[in-house]
Parts: sequence; C-alpha cells; structure tokens
Amino acid sequence: MSETSADRRARDVLAARAAEHGLDVRGGALRRSSSRFCLGVEHGDYNGTELFGVGTDRFIWMAYKPNGTDRVRLFSENFPEDGLVDFRLGDVPAPQSPETADTWARFPYGVDHVLRNRGYALSRGMDAVVYGNIPGGGMSRSASLTLNMILTLFDVNEVAAADDMTVVDLAQAVENDYIGSPCGQLDQIMILFAREGQGTWYQPAERKVAYVPLGADTDTFRIVSLDTGTVRPGLEKSTYRVRRAECDELVRLAGDEFGIACLADVKDRALYDRIVARFGKEHPGLCERLDYIFHAQQRFYRMMDAWKAGDIATVGAIFREDGIGLRDVYRISGPELETMCDIARSVPGVYGERMLGGGDKGAAGALASAEAVDALKAAVDLAYPRSRPDYADDYALHVCKAVDGIRVLEGL
Repeated sequence: MSETSADRRARDVLAARAAEHGLDVRGGALRRSSSRFCLGVEHGDYNGTELFGVGTDRFIWMAYKPNGTDRVRLFSENFPEDGLVDFRLGDVPAPQSPETADTWARFPYGVDHVLRNRGYALSRGMDAVVYGNIPGGGMSRSASLTLNMILTLFDVNEVAAADDMTVVDLAQAVENDYIGSPCGQLDQIMILFAREGQGTWYQPAERKVAYVPLGADTDTFRIVSLDTGTVRPGLEKSTYRVRRAECDELVRLAGDEFGIACLADVKDRALYDRIVARFGKEHPGLCERLDYIFHAQQRFYRMMDAWKAGDIATVGAIFREDGIGLRDVYRISGPELETMCDIARSVPGVYGERMLGGGDKGAAGALASAEAVDALKAAVDLAYPRSRPDYADDYALHVCKAVDGIRVLEGL
C-alpha cells in the first residue's frame, strides 16, 4: 500500500514527539484508524435501526512498541497540555472519575479497565505516540482512538484476536462504562468494518455486516466534512445524552402496551399512529423522537436503492431530508452546524448536507459533485467567517474518500 502525504506528515510528527518525550517507538508498529461518515441512520444505532456509511480518510495514527515494563507511556500531539500519560497496567482511576473527565487519558485508562474486567490478561506495557487529523466532533474521533488503543494493546500483549463484533462491544463499553458516554455502536462498526470504496451495511437483528459497492464511478462525487471549528466536549456532556434518554423513556412507556423493544420496531404506519395518539399530548417531545426514527427508516431503504443504482443525487437529497429531520424533529443540531448547512445548500452541485455525529457542535457533512467542491469551498470561506466570526480561524473543509477503517503500516 502506498503511503499518502498525510501518512508521511504523521510519521514526521510522531517521530519528533517521541524524541521530545523520551518514548522509544523506533522499530515498532504504526496503526492507523479512520473516521466515519454515516449516510443513515444517524442516531439510529441506540434505537435499533439498520446502519449504512463509509470509513473516511481522516485518521488517528499511533506509533508504538513494547517497552519491557508493565507501564503504558503515551503522548498525544493533539492534547499536548495533558503532557505524558504514564500508568501501570491495572492501576487506573475508577470509572467516571472527576480527575479524568477533562483529559484524553480517559480513553487509554478506559481501555485498560474494560479489557482487564473482561478477562484479558495485560502485562506488557508500551511506549506510544498519537496524532490525528479527525475533526473534533461528528466523524467519530473517540471511537477511532478507542479501537486503535484496543487493537494496539492486544498486539503488544499478544492477545489472540477477538472477533470483530467483540471488539466493537469492548470499544462501546469503554465509552459507556468507563467514560460515561451513552454512545451506541454506529461509530465503532463504521470504522472497524470499513472497506475502501464501499459502503458498510449493518443489520442489527443478525449483527451482520455486508458491503455494498456504489453503482457508479466513485470519482464523480465527493464526501465533504465541514468542520465548524467548534469543539464538542464529549457525548456524555451533550444533548446526545438527553436524546437517548428520551428515546429510552418512550420505549419504557410504550413497550409493553405496543410490543416494542426499541423505536426501530415501529415500522408500520398504523402502529406509529397508535403510539402518537396514545402519547402525543402528554409527551410531544418523545413522540418527535419517534417521528424522526420512523421516517428515517423509510428514507434508509430509498437511500440504499439509490446507492446501489449509483444515483448520488438521490442519495444526497435523502441525506438533506434527513438533516432537516435531525434539525427540526430530533432537535440534535446546533447553530454553527446549521450555518454550514445553509451555506452548502446554496451551492449548485451540492446534493445534500446535514449535521454529523452526536450533535450540538463539531462538523457537518455534504455530498457534492466533484465539480462543485471548489465552489463549495469558496462559499464557505466567504460566508462562514462573516456569520460565525468567533470561529473564523478555526473552521475547515475536508474533502474525503471512502477508505479501509484499520491499517497497520510500516513502523517508524
């Protein structure tokens, strides 16, 4: 596999930071984990829907090597203020400790905690340096880091490879149990299973993944991340937690009476109407959450048909429709995200746009013809700093392609 310019830059950064902080990673390995771009259903994973998306070429790179001790020593180029993270395997703060709430170290601590509590024997420490170029919200930086760390500690400790869905479960447990983030499994699945040039289709009833090639030339369109320059502090501190609790509450209220275990079970219009009639007046907000999931599932199958047919214009139109639902019905977006969407929507050749990920802050996304990318960038550069001057120096536009989720590259 030929290396990209981003890979070469990552190597330079990792080597420099390792030297600065006395970390011995020379002759070790370099693991690269991708970001993800969800085409549907955003916020569907914890509601039980089918999922579809691609891995994208914004990455986290981790250079690492066993250090002959039982200590893990890490430095992140993205969080230099946290300094060198140094801990003994098995000796990490308790889950959801206040002392870890605002440090990136909660992720390696959480991986150690979850793996040990799930019975994995970890005794070999490592030196490691981490660098990433994934925007800070909307493209699953936390899931990418967690997967990278799990697979790396498995490698260092010569743990027999767990099956992929077990790795997904472990990564989710790090965020749910240790960090306190109520995430589902969309991000982990879309990264771990991602394959270059293909869409990943997850069917939760069978816990099965299938790959769906686009029925057209992938060079005819572009996936664009529109980073607003805002930083979401984590799902555990965002509206995401509120929305998940609301969905769970409606399932609790309606489950026995209507025979549903999750909102995705409401596929029939008659059942949907009965639930809304029963709870709409008393719990209008909860029924709005159901409204989004119900219609998003209907859009999902139309989107899949369009993808298979290579009809990216229709995929984009559904993506746009979904974004309006996330904004107006699920109410999970944010003002800066919607500014980006408003700008993108004004550009001819942009097929669709919406917020990405957990909501509130971070990145929006767009599907555009290849010829429209320059015009989209010009429109964002003109309008976004004027609309959001506080982020004039922080926003970015990333043109992405579908890639493999996990790669091990030649070491430093």
